[in-house]
Amino acid sequence: MAKFELKLPKMGESVAEATITNWLKNVGDTIAADEAVLEIATDKVDSEVPSEVSGTLTEILFQVNDVVKVGQTIAIIETEGGAPAVTAPQAAAAPVVEAVAATIEVAKEVVAPADFSGSDKFYSPLVKNIAKEEGISVAELDTIAGTGKEGRVTKEDILNHIKNRGNQPAVPTATPASVATPAAAPAPQAVPVSVNGGDEIVEMDRMRKLISKYMVESVQTSAHVQSFIEVDVTNIVKWRDKVKNAFEKREGEKLTFTPIFMEAVAKALKDFPMMNISVEGEYIVKKKNINLGMAAALPNGNLIVPVIKNADQLNLVGMAKAVNDLGNRAKAGKLKPDDTQGGTYTVTNVGTFGSVFGTPIINQPQVGILALGAIRKVPAVIETPEGDFIGIRQKMFLSHSYDHRVVDGALGGSFVKRVADYLEAWDSNREI
Repeated sequence: MAKFELKLPKMGESVAEATITNWLKNVGDTIAADEAVLEIATDKVDSEVPSEVSGTLTEILFQVNDVVKVGQTIAIIETEGGAPAVTAPQAAAAPVVEAVAATIEVAKEVVAPADFSGSDKFYSPLVKNIAKEEGISVAELDTIAGTGKEGRVTKEDILNHIKNRGNQPAVPTATPASVATPAAAPAPQAVPVSVNGGDEIVEMDRMRKLISKYMVESVQTSAHVQSFIEVDVTNIVKWRDKVKNAFEKREGEKLTFTPIFMEAVAKALKDFPMMNISVEGEYIVKKKNINLGMAAALPNGNLIVPVIKNADQLNLVGMAKAVNDLGNRAKAGKLKPDDTQGGTYTVTNVGTFGSVFGTPIINQPQVGILALGAIRKVPAVIETPEGDFIGIRQKMFLSHSYDHRVVDGALGGSFVKRVADYLEAWDSNREI
């Protein structure tokens, strides 16, 4: 028998730690290779940690809500045969580890860590550490508007908060015992009661609570305004019908309408760079890269926005592969934290559910989001040199929500009109 050390895998360049949210296996359980052992959470996404080997889980080294660093051993799995995972050099390093652990224990006695259990918000280990180092209390941390995925406070959010504190004294993380006064605990929210006894009361899961908070904060942050435009996509529909089978046979990928729309949006963002910005206080940040977020559904029905990086540099084949990859991994719950970072503009396809148009909420700190409506056959006036006549055309609505703090109607309307122009000018003979 040999022991295998299950370590927290690398999850992206910007992710150094994660919080354990749930153990899917118990000590004594048999585990197959690639089977999920536990669930973790970062600033951006929740994900699973699979086992690299088959065996029996013999030891769990961390509990739920514990913070674990990338590369740290989190469990021991006993396997058949093979060499033990712990080597002599590691054993020789034990005294050093014990010395460091002793130092940490002394530090714990001197500085009492902030208690985050009183907050219903999720904070990443990195944010918690910065809060502790800067003397930011949980109450003060709860006042920071998060710009991360699902409204989470990111490293940049808390650093900006610290910078804007000016010369104000830091709020202590704990009240000294000698001057401690009893504080009224926040009243727990009453659980709704079914009047007729037949209603089912279901508490929101953690992600739904975060999405709810994030949506409200976005509306409170940005002055939302919308522009709508109808687009004739008949040429696109005919072209896709003509090439989709050959494309799938050649590339092994389905050709949906989404990459076609994404390509048009990326082109329009290059034409109107002031739509590819973010707002930080009274400053506008003009983004160098065009990174398109695409709203996608998770297996549990919740929403997430993976990002296509440098979308303007992709041809249609590359865009189709990127869209399919992110969409499939979102549905399978396999997205990585880096997959949801760095978006500069977002597209959501409300037409998937039959909606003609919608008024989407801006994905902070971006300043615009485009909703793609359902494609429908409708009677339309067709202009020809011989005169006008009525014909059947394939049409859809584009719904553009934008932040009126920095985007006026001229820019917001011109941008969505440019997207429509690119779509209506589609070359029916385009090669792919």
